[in-house]
Amino acid sequence: MRLSLVSFTALLVAGSAGAAFPWAVCYSGNTLPAEFHKFHLVVLDSNTHPPLDLLRGRERELLGYLSLGEIESHRSYFKAAQAEGLLLRENPAWRGSFYVDFRDSRWQRQVTEQLVPGILASGFNGIFLDTLDDAAELERTDPQKYRGMIAAAAGLVRGLRREFPQTTIMVNRGYDLLPQIAPFIDIILGESVYTTYNPQHKGYVRVPAPEYHEQVRLMRQALRWNPKLKICSLDYWDPSDTKEIRHIYQVERANGFAPYVATPELDRIVRAP
Repeated sequence: MRLSLVSFTALLVAGSAGAAFPWAVCYSGNTLPAEFHKFHLVVLDSNTHPPLDLLRGRERELLGYLSLGEIESHRSYFKAAQAEGLLLRENPAWRGSFYVDFRDSRWQRQVTEQLVPGILASGFNGIFLDTLDDAAELERTDPQKYRGMIAAAAGLVRGLRREFPQTTIMVNRGYDLLPQIAPFIDIILGESVYTTYNPQHKGYVRVPAPEYHEQVRLMRQALRWNPKLKICSLDYWDPSDTKEIRHIYQVERANGFAPYVATPELDRIVRAP
């Protein structure tokens, strides 16, 4: 039985008030279903995941991953998008992942008419939208060439709300879009808010204080536009360092966020201490 949006919202309110609101994200298909039994919200890769019928529960929401700003070369629709000319350049930080033009009506239709319906038809309750930050990054990099990216990305999210009014929509960051999309989404995720993984130094680090405080401010500010908006945080840390992970949970709960701490691969469940 699908958890109603009303009861799910009540769950999140209780979590943000201080009680632990258990949620997790995992993009592996090898994780045992039993590992998810304590979580009320689970974000999974929309293609690679454990059997969804074994994960469903009366108090569990399953969200399928969808990248709006990039298409990865391993996705089934990559070659078609490439042939249609939907792709821009490769993301230098993520080899094999190519930027897509939010402004292209063909991409907007594919997302709305094919990709999201496909995710929901496969058994997910909602969608997790990633790479929305690309819109602002591209527009800042070349304001003339990419003018209108932010507006187009925000319009796409609003369009998904119109088309799927009862579907839970969670977005990853997308801070530049929040004034335009906050009233139309259910959950915002702050990724790498307090701690993160530094690939250059191959180690876990705390996010610089100004960046950390700015992210907290932006997410709290989003509550002005949508008082019902729920906020989750995703931080990265060494699973063996339970003392620091416990501290991260305490910090994020004090912020009013529902926290989860994982490894950057997001390929396994890391339990809270």
